[in-house]
Amino acid sequence: MQNKKTKINATLLLAGVGISSFGDFVYLVAINVLVLQLTGSAAAVAGLWIMGPVASILTKFWSGSLIDRLNKRRLMILTDVFRALLVAVIPFLNAIWLIYICLFFLSVAKAFFEPTSISYITGVIPKQQRKRFNSFRSLVTSGAFLVGPAIAGVLLMVTTASIAIWINAVSFLLSALFLSWLPNLEQKEITPKTFAWRFLRDDWQQVIDFSKKQRYVMSIYLFAQLFMVVALGMDAQEVVFTQQVLGLTEADFGLLISITGAGSIVGAATISFLAKKLSIRLLVASGYLLVAAGYFIYAFSFSFWSVAVGFIILGFFNAFSSTGLLTFYQNNVPLSIMGRITSVYGTLQSLLQIVFILLIGFTGDLVPLRYSIIAGSLLTVALSVVLTVLVYQPSQYRHFAEEAEAAEKAY
Repeated sequence: MQNKKTKINATLLLAGVGISSFGDFVYLVAINVLVLQLTGSAAAVAGLWIMGPVASILTKFWSGSLIDRLNKRRLMILTDVFRALLVAVIPFLNAIWLIYICLFFLSVAKAFFEPTSISYITGVIPKQQRKRFNSFRSLVTSGAFLVGPAIAGVLLMVTTASIAIWINAVSFLLSALFLSWLPNLEQKEITPKTFAWRFLRDDWQQVIDFSKKQRYVMSIYLFAQLFMVVALGMDAQEVVFTQQVLGLTEADFGLLISITGAGSIVGAATISFLAKKLSIRLLVASGYLLVAAGYFIYAFSFSFWSVAVGFIILGFFNAFSSTGLLTFYQNNVPLSIMGRITSVYGTLQSLLQIVFILLIGFTGDLVPLRYSIIAGSLLTVALSVVLTVLVYQPSQYRHFAEEAEAAEKAY
């Protein structure tokens, strides 16, 4: 009976995440088109990509303190409804600054939703089933990455950008509906009125103390976050690199993105079928090593097909690295402070992300872009080797046991 209940909860969670993810990718294409139609400015479109990291920096350093104390299911539902209302309003706005304000608050809501969902999943899904659940979650999000933009393209051909954006608003409401059928986690809860700013100081100290006490766990998590920062910095230059350095067309680039998405789907499906045979250690080590190999091939590529090989490897093993790291994190960080840990490290990641994106863009004006991409790929290789060495330390095996109880014992 308990197993059946867990399956129902997992299905509802995946449905909520999946519908919301599909809507996100439809919206991502539509909002770029809408802003370009409204302003005719490439700079205005580029400004859309700044809102997310800025909102994360301004929000995540304190949001974790609330996430760990509030009802997580209710918080996810409220952020979904809030995002639905904001998205629904956007097509009626005629001023770009009003759209930016909406996008900023959408990013704030997302900065709450993502750490909350990680904590909630950890509390609802039993440890021995998390790896399989995370693989299915990766499969759903990879499918959204591949199919969402295609759906957006069809919608833009037969309707308007506004209708595509409203569809995203509906997806948030459907996600909230599925979440409302899930159980509440048993926990003490405070109201925002009783929240004191002294909690913030104490919570940051708790994060620091936990990081010192569990240096091995947080070292792996930190190196993985650094890997992601470098990867995102290279991703931001993909269009420029493929078109200006390799001479590929926009159609070629679109096909490469589709190939990457297909690789992610196959990788996530592979983990789903072989979850019991693939250890967390193997997922983390092979995932990061081979994603780095994919970036390395991409950096030294000279044609469409050489880039395609790198992107296929990158996409396939990205599912391995993300599933392995998330499962390791859930098994080794206590649920009681998971929101704070996720948010504090998320703040640091957002800061580094902005710095690294600007760094690659700036060096691209001083030296050939290929050199910047090669340097980035070599950095991912170095980080992946460090992660592999850390993961395979024999004395730390207990942190990778499938039924690990390290999180409860650590705090």
